Amino acid sequence: MNNVLSSRVLFGTCSFCRCFLRRRRASPHVTEPRGTTATVSHRDARIDLSRFYASSQTPCSIKLPNNRQMSDKIGGAMNVFDRNMKRKQKQWAASLEDPDKYEYLKNEVGSRVADRVYDIARTFPLALDFGCGRSHIAEHLSKDVVERLFLTDVSESTLKRRRQSDIPVQCILADEEFLPFRENTFDLVMSSLSLHWINDLPGALRQIFHVLKPDGVFIGAMVGGETLYELRCSLQLAEIEREGGFSPHVSPYTAVTDLGNILGQVGFNMLTVDIDDIHIHYPGVFEVMSDLQAMGESNCAWNRKSMLHRDTILATAAIYKEMYGCDDGSVPATFEILFMIGWKPHESQAKPARRGSANISFGDLGKINQSPSMDKPKER
Repeated sequence: MNNVLSSRVLFGTCSFCRCFLRRRRASPHVTEPRGTTATVSHRDARIDLSRFYASSQTPCSIKLPNNRQMSDKIGGAMNVFDRNMKRKQKQWAASLEDPDKYEYLKNEVGSRVADRVYDIARTFPLALDFGCGRSHIAEHLSKDVVERLFLTDVSESTLKRRRQSDIPVQCILADEEFLPFRENTFDLVMSSLSLHWINDLPGALRQIFHVLKPDGVFIGAMVGGETLYELRCSLQLAEIEREGGFSPHVSPYTAVTDLGNILGQVGFNMLTVDIDDIHIHYPGVFEVMSDLQAMGESNCAWNRKSMLHRDTILATAAIYKEMYGCDDGSVPATFEILFMIGWKPHESQAKPARRGSANISFGDLGKINQSPSMDKPKER
């Protein structure tokens, strides 16, 4: 990991590019790259996979919501992100000649999610990678842990150029906000750096809870509220100085204090939430922005500003280096990663004892390690 991050400092580029993709209809077939299992088609879905889906629709024929009104109707949730724009950003990132060069962060987080899967001493017959991207978790897993894996993503190009693994996989083109699977389908659901682009986070977690089998586990990772605070502060100060006000250029993120409450409200139990801070050093702010774009992680909020003035960008670079620059000339970017684990309830799981059933007082805890001779009074 350190070698990859260090090489990013040496081989950074300062080029900016914008690509406006034409909207096209999603193909009814998701063709697997050479050397993988099989092609998922309409016929395959009806014969082999029909028991997994909640309706008669085939996985690749599910219509993706690409207007703002669609999200407003689902549970009255706030509609912050343009999901169609996010799909285009991921399509463009997957079309790059060497996408692996920019996915160092996703690779690292995917490996840490896989580590948490290995911590659970069991084999999962059927698992789901929710918003898989180019499958950054599966490459770190083995068939001894996950016997079969479903990959879902909103971008067809991303699925086609996914990373290879030893696990048999099926690719499903579907929006993360509308999972097409039946209840009690999967033994394990994983997600890595996808949930922070969901408009209705409680609704998405509720769908994950729905498709998990009893005693199934959800293991996920998403960016937290302190992510890219250096870039956010520098942009705000530069815009205030040059334009007399500022606009949101960094997407809003979930706070760690809210994540546990949301998981509990959905119905998960035996919750675990922890934080990892990943610091990456870049030659300058231009490389930070360029790499975020190449990762498919550009801002897609509805209220985003479509253009940055040249003077504002130069001021941002100067402020960033002055406030956060290192002695070697590089600038840091902080990524706060929130890891979460939640279990779907089952009668076999450990439960807390009935209130009032304790037979030891807290006042006696200090005497547990004392030897019996210490309790006896001394003889005169």
